Amino acid sequence: MRELQDRNVHIVGTAGETEKLVYDCDLTGSLAIVMGAEDTGMRRLTRECCDELVKIPMFGSVTSLNVSVATGVCLFEAVRQRIKK
Repeated sequence: MRELQDRNVHIVGTAGETEKLVYDCDLTGSLAIVMGAEDTGMRRLTRECCDELVKIPMFGSVTSLNVSVATGVCLFEAVRQRIKK
C-alpha cells in the first residue's frame, strides 16, 4: 500500500464506523479501494495505511452489505464521478 501511495495512488478504505460517505469522496484520480472482510472488516494496520475511510449509507433495517455488493457500489460511484467530470 505504501508503494502505491509513493506512486500517487490515493487509497480509500471502506469502514462502516466512519462518518464520511463514499459519495462525498473524490474518486476521480489514481485510486485504490480497499474492502474489508464481510465479518471482520479491515485489519488495523491496513486501515491506518488508507488515506481516508468512507462508508456506504445504510437505511432501514439493512445494517451492512456483503463485500461484492459494497464493491459494486464503490466502483459505480467512481465511474459516475469520472463520467460527470
